[in-house]
Amino acid sequence: MDRGLVILLHGVGSNGANMAALGRALAPALPSFVFESPDAPGGSGPRREWFSVIGVTEVNRPERVVAARPGFDAVIANLIEQHGFSNAVDRVVLLGFSQGSIVALDALASGRWPVGAVVAFSGRLASPAPLVPATGTPLLLIHGGADPVMPSSESVRAAELLTAAGVHARTSIEPGLGHQVSNTGLAEAARFLNEVLS
Repeated sequence: MDRGLVILLHGVGSNGANMAALGRALAPALPSFVFESPDAPGGSGPRREWFSVIGVTEVNRPERVVAARPGFDAVIANLIEQHGFSNAVDRVVLLGFSQGSIVALDALASGRWPVGAVVAFSGRLASPAPLVPATGTPLLLIHGGADPVMPSSESVRAAELLTAAGVHARTSIEPGLGHQVSNTGLAEAARFLNEVLS
């Protein structure tokens, strides 16, 4: 398989170092890929965020996601340029967890980043309408069926909306799993990426 870049996007209150473990777990299945797990630009110290969740509601969440786009895009563009993928974004993967999935899904739904694939663990689609996605980017949504933080129905809804907008989306709900990434989910993500990027 040709070389590629996986960018791991952490959740709110976490940081890139915490996501790096997922990269180490995926690396044997994707030996020609390099892994980056950047810190989000918001927050401070080890508790980073792509956007603030203080006072966040269903009404104001989309505007916060939009406001986070410049900072997110700067992080992604820097990593893509650093690793020499500016003319090969179809070899780039955005893989997010929780809030990291929200911004990864927004990058897809807004059409800003026509990357090779998006994998969203335990996320939701919070992008404002209209959705104008990069329809050539395949999407895998993985969610715990017992997630107490973000219900798995959010991934089901995201898949429905993005499929209607032309994205090829798959959803996997893991029964009994909470707000976390399991070894089963990682193995499924690895199979998906090997399939769509081969």
